[in-house]
Amino acid sequence: MNMDVFYVVLSIALVLNIINAGFSTCLPGCSCTDDNLGRSLLCMETSMDHIPEDIPDDLKKIRMENCHLTELPQGSFSLNSALEYLWLNFNEITLMNIRSLEGLANLTELRLQGNKLTSVPWTTFQDTPKLKILDLKLNRLDALPEHALKHLPSLTYLDLSFNQLTIISKEVFVNWPLYQSAKKAWGKEGLVSNVVLGLHDNPWLCDCRLKGFVEFVGAVGPPIILMNSYLMCSSPVSKVDKFFHEIQLKTCTKPMASVPDSNVTLPLGGNATLRCIVKARPVPTIQWMYILKMIRGFASTHTQIDEDTVTSQLVIPSVHLADRGIYTCMANNFIGNTSANIMLNIDSPNSSAPIPPPVPMISAEDNAHVDIHIAKQTVYGITLEWHAVTDNPAETWFTIHFGKLDTPKKEMIYIGPGINSYSVSDLLPVTKYEVCVTLKNYPPRKGQCILFVTGSDISELEQRERLIHIVVVVCAMVLAVPAGMYACTTEARFSCVDRCVDLCKKRRMHQEDLEGNERQHTFDSLQAASDEALCRDSNEKATKRRKSEDRCKGGSAAYLY
Repeated sequence: MNMDVFYVVLSIALVLNIINAGFSTCLPGCSCTDDNLGRSLLCMETSMDHIPEDIPDDLKKIRMENCHLTELPQGSFSLNSALEYLWLNFNEITLMNIRSLEGLANLTELRLQGNKLTSVPWTTFQDTPKLKILDLKLNRLDALPEHALKHLPSLTYLDLSFNQLTIISKEVFVNWPLYQSAKKAWGKEGLVSNVVLGLHDNPWLCDCRLKGFVEFVGAVGPPIILMNSYLMCSSPVSKVDKFFHEIQLKTCTKPMASVPDSNVTLPLGGNATLRCIVKARPVPTIQWMYILKMIRGFASTHTQIDEDTVTSQLVIPSVHLADRGIYTCMANNFIGNTSANIMLNIDSPNSSAPIPPPVPMISAEDNAHVDIHIAKQTVYGITLEWHAVTDNPAETWFTIHFGKLDTPKKEMIYIGPGINSYSVSDLLPVTKYEVCVTLKNYPPRKGQCILFVTGSDISELEQRERLIHIVVVVCAMVLAVPAGMYACTTEARFSCVDRCVDLCKKRRMHQEDLEGNERQHTFDSLQAASDEALCRDSNEKATKRRKSEDRCKGGSAAYLY
């Protein structure tokens, strides 16, 4: 009898040991269960910040919600090859690596509702050919590339509702393999099930760019089913709160510019108002140019007359003889650009004299002190800021010289008094640029330019049409600061580092002549950088110069996000 009791106790202990062994692999703060779907992992409101590395590899379902996850790195679940259901709702995920779903060939359901995704690397779905359900509701997606659904041939449920989508192309769905085969397969009962799309509660911009999508929504029918077929416009003002079926959009057109008066004559000292009328769909951007140079500083206003027409006015107060010449109104949208010219004449006793070049208030010999730095980096480019110490700041004009480093003729932009910043956009990857700030109409002098190189590291994010995810590598000179102060922020780009060190050495003799009277400055031009290094020459000993060079080589990458 005692032996029988012993065997019973031993059997129970073995069973409990097996159970405990199975559950010992579960993550702290989480629970593991077995049900009809297979083995599951459930983590609710567990602070983990990142995907754990010791997730059991025999799971069919993973559910991690309200766990404060911020990103999905490469191969986040690559050891879970049997995984079929992945729920990561209501976290704080802002970034998906392009290979974050690597190894999940059996995944059929992915739910990312209630996160902070502004973009999705759609090519990551090459690793999930069996995916049927994709829930991206309540994120911050603002763009949907034309080939977004190219790698989702099995998808039957897509929820993009409650995002920030404004314009998407009909081609998104035309390029969807499932949609392409639907015409043949859906006619045969049972071959393809219904496809559910959630596109509602997005701030749709109902202009000509949305024409194809509005027509697609109006024509869609079973087996494609919209969760909410009453999609509503959020802009422009003329279409706010109107449903798609209530509007009719026109085809986009190239801008056409005209001027009421192409020849304007004013007395000396009068106020000039130049007018330009532009018709275009969608609404174009309008800029004024003077002798092929962009104008900033004079007041220009734009007024929307109707859905297709904009008027622009350029106001030039108290005109001088130097203001005579041709002014160009330039308009462009994504289809094309156009321009119209206005000749401004000044009526005065000396009006027969040739047009003099604009003369700055400060001569080239004056030692005006100017600080220039890159104040901000955006997804489009950089923003420059400068500070000038002049005798007449209210009347001092500047010229921005910008272009590729190997281009001898740079674009020139006039900057009016009171303006101390300028944004450079549409930068190309893997390109060397030079930007200089000078007094108006003077060519750049030595030490008045910043040199920078754009990189091409997009391994962490898939490059989208609207965004340029690039690395900025800077080897910059600071305008009118102590000679020899440079900044190198690099990703081990030795050519830039060597150039920076070489420039430092070349300035050494000049630096020694300054006898310590220079003002101290900081170079804060790279806010996105994780580290900054200054390379300074001084009249210190050679050992200190070598330490400075080593610091210059220790810079790190600056990303534009």
